[in-house]
Amino acid sequence: MVLDWSLALGLFLIAAIAATGGLLALNVLPSRKLALRRSIFSDTEAGSVLLFDGDVLVDSTPGGRALLAAPNLRGGAWVRLLASLSSHFPDLDTQLQRLGTEGALTLVSDRPAVDGLVLSAELRGGLTRITVSDAEQASGGRLADPLAQRAMLDELAQLRDTVAKVPLMSWRETAAGDVVWANAAYLARAGAALPAGQDFSWPLPRLFERTATAQTAIGQRQSVTLPDGGPVWYDLSGEVEGAGRLMFATPADAAVHAETALRDFMQTLAKTFAQLPIGLAIFDRQRQLQLFNPALLDLTGLPVDFLSMRPSLVSVLDALRDRKMIPEPKDYKGWRRQIVEMEKAAASGLYEETWNLPDGQTYRVIGRPHPNGALALMIEDISTEMLRTRRYRADLELGQAVVDEMDEAIAVFSQAGQLVMSNAAYAGLWGHDPAGTLADVSVRTLSTLWRAQSAPNPLWSEVEDFVATVGDRQSWRAEARLLDGRLLACRVSPVAGGATLVSFRLVSPTESALPRLSDKTVPRRARG
Repeated sequence: MVLDWSLALGLFLIAAIAATGGLLALNVLPSRKLALRRSIFSDTEAGSVLLFDGDVLVDSTPGGRALLAAPNLRGGAWVRLLASLSSHFPDLDTQLQRLGTEGALTLVSDRPAVDGLVLSAELRGGLTRITVSDAEQASGGRLADPLAQRAMLDELAQLRDTVAKVPLMSWRETAAGDVVWANAAYLARAGAALPAGQDFSWPLPRLFERTATAQTAIGQRQSVTLPDGGPVWYDLSGEVEGAGRLMFATPADAAVHAETALRDFMQTLAKTFAQLPIGLAIFDRQRQLQLFNPALLDLTGLPVDFLSMRPSLVSVLDALRDRKMIPEPKDYKGWRRQIVEMEKAAASGLYEETWNLPDGQTYRVIGRPHPNGALALMIEDISTEMLRTRRYRADLELGQAVVDEMDEAIAVFSQAGQLVMSNAAYAGLWGHDPAGTLADVSVRTLSTLWRAQSAPNPLWSEVEDFVATVGDRQSWRAEARLLDGRLLACRVSPVAGGATLVSFRLVSPTESALPRLSDKTVPRRARG
């Protein structure tokens, strides 16, 4: 009986101890579960969670790491997070600064109908906890179909990869001009422009002036100056997106260099034209004056303010006519017709005319076509040239008149043996006037004529040889008998420039005869 009570007492003690242990276990397990639920590593909430200590990432869920893993993001984890979410939550950086006073906040995307994102932030124990989730998931709604979600993720990855590989710079900025997103090309250029050792900050660094991007107009040209090089030029364009802007930058270095080269070339042409003594006026295809040089002002007397207004070709010619710088036409209709004909002739490259002005000046006017229908009009003052030509012509006529008055027949041959001058006495003696033909007449041709009208004589061959001789020569005389019996005295003399003068004179019967050809005392030509 004693043994039964002892056994019962032992069983009771064992049961009591087991019950106490069970109660203790029940009290401990909920608290540990609650502690685990407050840890980010076992968080079962939907969305992406990130834990920061200041701007240093402490830990994150896989979804949170995916937010920071975009290939076009640069800088620290905090900067990459702001860059990734700024397009959904404007002024995110400013909103998160409220955590220091409020401790927690919830933000809804400014495009709920498009993405429906919700951002929850709280400051706990000196750590900042950021949770980003879908509004439908946050409210316990039904999740999307896994296959459809996988297809959307694949498409998103392709779009991100495409944008990252685009060689053109693209970025998004707020209405205030803060850059909140940029592709890889922009970030690469911005990184090259940063000083050595400096990392990206938030907002992302700007490359272009705010006023240029705010206009979002095509054709805004801006430059980026690199620390180790010169400026790099871009053409900006953009589109307004809600409260922000989507901007693009197209490289324009080649266009800038071409425009610079063209400008330098035009300046060189302008300097060259400014030194030309010929007046130059260039008209475009609409016949409006586009370019003129100072010589045009000097030659025409047209005022510079008139030419600077880019008048038409007709207006310029009318102004020249008013100043009597154009030969006065017989009638106004004929003058207008002349202008039209001049324009057509110049456009085909055929117009060239000499203007004899009332004041005695002489202008040569040339019209030449240029590419794209342009027309160049050149005006040259040839008054001095024409004066010299007239004087030279007058001198020639005077010289010819003098030799024509001589009784002695003369013929002058060039060094090449061509007849360059004869007089009236020569034409009367030989019955041949070289001035009556435009063809060149050689000494050999004339010696044949002389032989035909005179007795056989080696004189004419000697004359041919003398004309063709180069070097030191001396004058000599000889005689020839014409077929009518008259005696002809001949004199052959060298003149300047290698030319030769041959003169003929009839000898009267009463005049003493000259020495025969074999009796001459002066050699006919230099003997080698």
